[in-house]
Amino acid sequence: MFSIRTADPNDRYLINELASQVWGNTYGHILSKEQLDYMFNMMYAPESIARQITELGHQYFIVSHDNIPSGYLSIEQQDAHTYIFQKIYALPRTQGTGMGRYMIEQGIAYLKSIHAQPFSVILYVNRENPALGFYRHLGFEVIDTRDHPIGNGYYMNDYIMSINISE
Repeated sequence: MFSIRTADPNDRYLINELASQVWGNTYGHILSKEQLDYMFNMMYAPESIARQITELGHQYFIVSHDNIPSGYLSIEQQDAHTYIFQKIYALPRTQGTGMGRYMIEQGIAYLKSIHAQPFSVILYVNRENPALGFYRHLGFEVIDTRDHPIGNGYYMNDYIMSINISE
């Protein structure tokens, strides 16, 4: 039903296309159209995605549902024992299918395969995002808030959520 594969810079257009299908649905009721457009262009321009992969060390994954690319996950290492799930998005038609849980589980499994010691995973979740309950259900806890300036007078107003992984 679900599958995941590592993405590379050649997937930047696919990630951009997937993002264009989830972005408005996820944040349209939370952010202004101007901020949505600004953030989308900043984070999801194909050149930006390629730079995240090749220069900033973000590991992207493409997640498929019934062999159709339907979501993506990106992971960034913050420090020696902390990783950030920067992006976790699934197409609206896949929500409620278990794909979100699959993405989180596969991301953690990937990190366990490259990091033998205990580590933490952090998420930044918009304070108005209904997915907050989903992340809590999976064991993430709110540890702080942030109002992160992103330019053009805009901020990301997030909860910082964390889960500790030890095995």
